[in-house]
Amino acid sequence: MIDQAQLDRLCINTIRTLSIDAIQKAHSGHPGTPMGAAPTVYCLWQRFLRYDPEDVNWANRDRFVLSNGHASAMLYSLLYLSGVKAMNPTYEQVGRPAVTLDDLKNFRQAGSRCPGHPEYGWTSGVEATTGPLGQGVAMSVGMAIAERWLAATYNRPGYDLFNYNVYALCGDGCMMEGISSEAASLAGHLKLSNLCWIYDDNHVTIEGPTSITFTEDVAARFLGYGWKVTHVSDANDLDMLVRAYETFLNTHDCPTLIIVESHIGYGAPHKQDTSTAHGEPLGPEEVRLAKEFYSWDPDTQFYVPDGVQAHFEEQLGRRGASLHSAWDDLFAAYRKQYPDLADQIDHMQRRDLPEGWDSALPTFPADAKGMASRESSGKVLNAVAEKVPWLLGGAADLSPSTKTHLGFKFAGEFQAPGQDGEYRGRNFHFGVREHAMCAIVNGLGLSKLRPYGSSFFIFTDYCRGALRLSALMELPVVYIWSHDSISMGEDGPTHQPIEQLASFRAMPGMIVLRPADANEVVEAWRVIMRVKDRPVSLVLTRQALATLDRMKYASACHVSRGAYVLADALDGRPDVLLLATGSEVSLCVRAYEQLKSEGIKARVISMPSWELFESQSQEYRDSVIPPKIAARVAVEEASTFGWERYAGLQGTVLGLNTFGLSAPMKVVAQHFGFEPEHVVAAAEEQIARHALKKRARRTNSEGSGRRRRVRV
Repeated sequence: MIDQAQLDRLCINTIRTLSIDAIQKAHSGHPGTPMGAAPTVYCLWQRFLRYDPEDVNWANRDRFVLSNGHASAMLYSLLYLSGVKAMNPTYEQVGRPAVTLDDLKNFRQAGSRCPGHPEYGWTSGVEATTGPLGQGVAMSVGMAIAERWLAATYNRPGYDLFNYNVYALCGDGCMMEGISSEAASLAGHLKLSNLCWIYDDNHVTIEGPTSITFTEDVAARFLGYGWKVTHVSDANDLDMLVRAYETFLNTHDCPTLIIVESHIGYGAPHKQDTSTAHGEPLGPEEVRLAKEFYSWDPDTQFYVPDGVQAHFEEQLGRRGASLHSAWDDLFAAYRKQYPDLADQIDHMQRRDLPEGWDSALPTFPADAKGMASRESSGKVLNAVAEKVPWLLGGAADLSPSTKTHLGFKFAGEFQAPGQDGEYRGRNFHFGVREHAMCAIVNGLGLSKLRPYGSSFFIFTDYCRGALRLSALMELPVVYIWSHDSISMGEDGPTHQPIEQLASFRAMPGMIVLRPADANEVVEAWRVIMRVKDRPVSLVLTRQALATLDRMKYASACHVSRGAYVLADALDGRPDVLLLATGSEVSLCVRAYEQLKSEGIKARVISMPSWELFESQSQEYRDSVIPPKIAARVAVEEASTFGWERYAGLQGTVLGLNTFGLSAPMKVVAQHFGFEPEHVVAAAEEQIARHALKKRARRTNSEGSGRRRRVRV
């Protein structure tokens, strides 16, 4: 009869060899970390993880994030051996395995549930899309924050609904990336004792040994962050791993870092180039040597010995099913005693909005002075957040400027108890950590909260990696960016965004909203709150914008369609189209009125969201931007890149192809030509140019017709 130690080794080596075979068959991938870290993850999953393979969406499950996503073959092997069941995109149980043996055999191939790096929403059991190093550990901080907030908000005496832990496996690359430092610093400040990072310290990156670039004392660094640090000197020593995980579970005042010493490519002692073991398949000969080292039949591929899957079911599966069943009973009793709170949890888990969420939305009267869209957004945000208890967030040290602080009485500040706040607070302070902020917001979104993060628009360059993952994971997180253009003035070119709008519009899955006045801001928030499967970037002004008279101009309700006719010729047959977003819409309205006084028929089109506009029917798009009207002027205080889509190749785009200028706002506008007179001149030139072309075409057509008649 096989003893426990032998069974452990058999399971660990099954994880290793499945990973090796998947990578070798694909001729692509990273076998080193799965070989070295297999005991680390096996011990965690089998001995400690509170996780039900039958329901990967159980709200109180422990989270495991593979931050070093290049080790994905190891995670897929775990999901397969653990019998994790798949769920469909609406999180309904479907019952088939999340990962089959055939999926492993088709690792990194089209259609397989085992892509090159873990993808949230594609492979059930993957808690977050990882691959860009450092992102996973930063998102795990958001997940740990979510647990603390959920527990503080919804737990009641005798009802510990939320008490899960968050584990993240990371490597040397994650430790080098700056985002991990940002996230670890904040996690230490917040005393997130439910967070455990497991650092697979294998001393190798793609270019070679870490000694060529990375010689810092990681333990000392994390002690400085306020973390508990414990060491495991041999990844193959399960007893040491058990003690390390128990140390984490017994630590209640700070996060824990477990440093696990491993050897990359462990089991392939003949391979001299360990960096190749990290970044490429082993090759047939090294595969045989590794399997022989594990006492494995070198002639087998994708072999799962009898008893291995049963052992996972006996430990992980049985423990998870029991804990989940007990939680379901607890929640049923909780629902009877606290029906309103239970209803909130249900809505949150389904990403649904509570009834009456928009009942307090303000309306703004016409006002020539108006207000900055960051100001009106702050008012709308507070009105919505009072009605949606799980809408929460903050800024990267800029909430007074971005107007994202929740000011109603019960909002509170999210801090560790004793730090002028509590874990149930809804105002987050991310510090000057834009990149970590966006990744943490992703972690909150993965936990089904409705989070927002905020900064100046220019600083999105610091957090692009996390923003891209928001879109890739289809998370309905909200980004609020203020100081949106050169009109912020004196701070100058370093703070004036130019190319950012174009780059965000180029990002698949990201909705960009740049509203023109306070009432467009209201409608933008209506759009935002109804989105369930995409991130939204709300781009706002520092300077005041006139609140347009909606009795005179079209209603702002059309924001939901991305673009609409704001002002038109009386007969609906304009000679020229004026297209703009944000603050430049009012500029076009002023130009429209001047053209109108000159007897020139113009149409003003407000285009707050290209993405929403492109999702409309062709009929609607043509009704807003008639293809037959070639005279067009597009106006935006940003890069001109992309506007030819709407202005046409012969249209005029008043934008920027240089960086900005440090000067008062009016001086900047004059310098770059963002004035009504300039728009009027461009419109008149467009009309004249296309009228001349039209006459030329008519003349050519008549001449051609006469010649044809002569020939006949």
